[in-house]
Amino acid sequence: MVKETHTTSGQISRTENSKKVEDSVVEQAHLLFPAYLNSSHRLFGGQLMMWIDEVAGIVARRHCETRITTAAVDNLQFKEGAKAGEVIVLVGRMTYVGSTSMEVRVDTYVEGMDGIRKSINRAYVVEVAVDENMTPVPVPRLELHTPEQFAEWENGEKRYNFRKKRRQEGF
Repeated sequence: MVKETHTTSGQISRTENSKKVEDSVVEQAHLLFPAYLNSSHRLFGGQLMMWIDEVAGIVARRHCETRITTAAVDNLQFKEGAKAGEVIVLVGRMTYVGSTSMEVRVDTYVEGMDGIRKSINRAYVVEVAVDENMTPVPVPRLELHTPEQFAEWENGEKRYNFRKKRRQEGF
């Protein structure tokens, strides 16, 4: 049976080729060892960026079920550092899809001994679905069900249009 849902633009999309945000969520945890630290004894930003790219790629791959490539990382906000021995948790989720591209939000937390998480970073990563020749291919639609998902979609659409404008201006 093919279910129909309404998109943010009021259009009806068939869900035979769509997925829910929850279908591709990824959570990854890392214990911070000294090898992951910079000269200030805090988590090295490059290491965190690698983990963010990895999480975003897995989210995108789960969504489109094909090869992906990273096209852009934007809005990477380093809010706080992390120290050796702390547990870092990255959570990635799909926020917006175009015809061949997908935007993934990756939130990074320090998790305390009590399990409480404190946000230290947020990034938005654009992934593109590709075939074996690295040619972009269509991606499934994204089913939105909660007010938060609709808000993320609207903001993702704004970021998409902003990135498109920046490309056109050569920025």
